[in-house]
Amino acid sequence: QVQLAESGGGLVQAGGSARLSCAASGRTFFTMLTMGWFRRAPGKEREFVASVSRNGGTTDYTDSVEGRFTISRDNTKNTVYLQMNSLKPEDTAVYYCAARDVVGGSRRGFNEYQYWGQGTQVTVSS
Repeated sequence: QVQLAESGGGLVQAGGSARLSCAASGRTFFTMLTMGWFRRAPGKEREFVASVSRNGGTTDYTDSVEGRFTISRDNTKNTVYLQMNSLKPEDTAVYYCAARDVVGGSRRGFNEYQYWGQGTQVTVSS
């Protein structure tokens, strides 16, 4: 079992930056988890944002955030981060941290992740 707790959301002006953190705890070793970030904007479906492999060596981003967002992890702190730069109003959403401990499948599919945080709101004002 894994518990995830996000932090770092809030109100940001367009063009600004924010960093989200997600701390993991529980019985499963953090290094056994692929970590991801998803978001749900008002009136929209939950969408994949980014993922990072177990050792941090492989990352993946949805096209709309490529070059602006950076996902990283610190396995000594059991924490994954999402650095968000050049924020746009369309980035406004609840951001969720997710974890999966299975190998294979799609890192972009939300149903591939077994563990979820409670979400943190990011609002980008124009």
